[in-house]
Amino acid sequence: MSELILIRHGQATPFEKDTDRLSPLGEQQARAVGLALGAEELAPTHVFHGPLVRQRRTAQIAADAAQFSDADAPPPWPDAAEDPRLAEYDGDGLIRTLAPLLAAQDEGFGAAVQRFEDRRDAPDRNRAFQPMLEKLAEAWQEGAVTDPDVESWAAFRSRVHAALTDLTRLPSGSTVLAFTSGGVIGLMVALALDAPDAAALKLNWRVRNGSLTRFTFGGGRLSLDSFNEVAHLPPALRSWR
Repeated sequence: MSELILIRHGQATPFEKDTDRLSPLGEQQARAVGLALGAEELAPTHVFHGPLVRQRRTAQIAADAAQFSDADAPPPWPDAAEDPRLAEYDGDGLIRTLAPLLAAQDEGFGAAVQRFEDRRDAPDRNRAFQPMLEKLAEAWQEGAVTDPDVESWAAFRSRVHAALTDLTRLPSGSTVLAFTSGGVIGLMVALALDAPDAAALKLNWRVRNGSLTRFTFGGGRLSLDSFNEVAHLPPALRSWR
């Protein structure tokens, strides 16, 4: 049997001009991931990351930290390979392009957008942002709002499914690490459980930064062993966004 571990990237900077970089907290989370996996004496045979800076940088920091865990001389991880299919869905495209389209046709959503705009610089902005994002993502998933410049749910689902299929076709005895994002992890878990697509978004909202989700695979089977592990992160290092 083989093991696949999905790691969500560390906290990024979603409300800043450059949304695709790790925050100082995100770097600490990435280091904690590496220390924890090194302490397990985990010896990955394959390491992958998506094309986003926050995904690649999390993988780099974790790999370096694994060498400084309490385990005795853990072997270095293999060089990481980039897989573009592990990229998150186009969250910026949803907010910048699809949100105005949905606001124009849904008065309630327009009000949710205004509530967020009113709280954009407030410490509790997530309380206004999350309900808006959830409604927008549901409309995107259902195809109620589309734009040729924003990846559709069907295209996102197709590429993530293809990535999962290839990851679970790696040789027997493989230990695979994949550094990716919450939407990809939620969808892979839903696919593994044969759950409806709507479940993928619900799972996505619960995936914490720097969390671990583990599967066992082999012989054509894929089994979920754990979801959203954060025991390796002290409370001060836990975050959703």
